[in-house]
Amino acid sequence: MHIEADGSVSGLVFHQEEELPESVVTLVRGAALQWRFEPVTASGSAVRVVAPMSLRVVARKVDGSNYEIGLRGVSFQKYDSTDPQDVASIDMKPPRYPEQAYRSGATGNVHLLVKVGRDGKVEDAFSEQVNLTFLSREADQRHFREVLASNAVAAAKRWTFPVPTEGDAAAQPYWNVRVPVRYSTGDERGSGRGEAYGRWSSYVAGPRGGAPWRDASQEAGPAPDTLAAGSVYMADNNKGPRLLTPLQGS
Repeated sequence: MHIEADGSVSGLVFHQEEELPESVVTLVRGAALQWRFEPVTASGSAVRVVAPMSLRVVARKVDGSNYEIGLRGVSFQKYDSTDPQDVASIDMKPPRYPEQAYRSGATGNVHLLVKVGRDGKVEDAFSEQVNLTFLSREADQRHFREVLASNAVAAAKRWTFPVPTEGDAAAQPYWNVRVPVRYSTGDERGSGRGEAYGRWSSYVAGPRGGAPWRDASQEAGPAPDTLAAGSVYMADNNKGPRLLTPLQGS
């Protein structure tokens, strides 16, 4: 996304646009070109920047074969494993799939908040949200949210990270990072129900919770489920551009 010095958006480039539904491309481009950002400055002057963006686009069935689509969240955070001002990944062994969940076909995405100490080790971890990608009874959904969340948290507590060595963040007593963890079976991908790029994926959003070591004022900002899997994101040192206007019109 190209943001001008005055905070307006002058252009948008989609990753593999040809793989995306035309309706999604039209919706996102139409909304983004109306956005206004707080001007980004460098050496005291407003500058033009190119910023990454990840979005959650949701479709809701209206009637028959008609669907209504809308934007439900956006993130402008950039992951750079070489940036000395950020926490980066170094030893993050993926969690093993819980056998009970695997045998039951329970799939979903766990959005972790991880507290990283100054030695790079994890002091605590918390599941902020679990979005399931299968349908079942409400009691089963609660159960498997707990199964996937506890499994991801247990794995996270064994991770280690390189910590910031430069910038304001380097002096902090600890760092909060967000890590999306995906639980997906081979059968799910093969049947077309997985999260293949450019294809709609069914999901059941779970409630969002707050980590016990953070207060409510720290929970403002983009929902954790707007972050793309496979990266580590600083939770309190978001250097991305600040959107000033509504996500989708008024």
